[in-house]
Amino acid sequence: MRSSLKSNVLDILKEKLRNFLEGIEENSTEKKIVLVDPSKLQGGEPEINLRTIGLFSDILEEPVAELVHALMYMNETNKDKEEEDKEPIEFYLSTYGGSADDMFALYDIMKNIQKTTEIHTVGVGKVMSAGVPLLACGTKGKRKIAKNCRIMIHSVSAGNQGNLHDLMNELGAVEELQKMYINCLVEETKMTKSQLKKMLKRKVNVYLSAEQAIKLGIADEIL
Repeated sequence: MRSSLKSNVLDILKEKLRNFLEGIEENSTEKKIVLVDPSKLQGGEPEINLRTIGLFSDILEEPVAELVHALMYMNETNKDKEEEDKEPIEFYLSTYGGSADDMFALYDIMKNIQKTTEIHTVGVGKVMSAGVPLLACGTKGKRKIAKNCRIMIHSVSAGNQGNLHDLMNELGAVEELQKMYINCLVEETKMTKSQLKKMLKRKVNVYLSAEQAIKLGIADEIL
């Protein structure tokens, strides 16, 4: 029964990935998530053996959902392999940030997948705001950053419309998100809670170079 269920899940994930890839081919200008088949790069026969994904957009529900489908499929292909045969996932990202809720959804799934499969994160161009925990939560020792990539950290923001009760409720939610954001970075980097709180109290965007990001433990090496 368990084997049959697992087979069905894998079939569903394969179908979702095929549909997604067909969508990229039909409308490549609209899709901002890139999946690379290594066999195509080497001139071989194309196979559904994708080990590299990329996010080059804001972190929102739709691109996150597509990334999760790809991550789940690639993780499933590793589950029955011996430890030495398991293949890592490479995750390239370049983003200005986006929804904190969608970031935390992807962050939690990445952490869970890493129980089985290494995720090697690579920051290129810019990794800002909600993108920073995603870069930092890659497999330790395997997180890379391009030499010209910019990192930006700032306080969590939210809308400010509505009556007084709405604003007070919103403030409580934002404060909780800020705590979660800080806790993520404390867990994934060399930064301390007090260091981050001091940084965020400045109420300005804090920009870091690739070298500074490595010193703070956001990444491990320059690409």
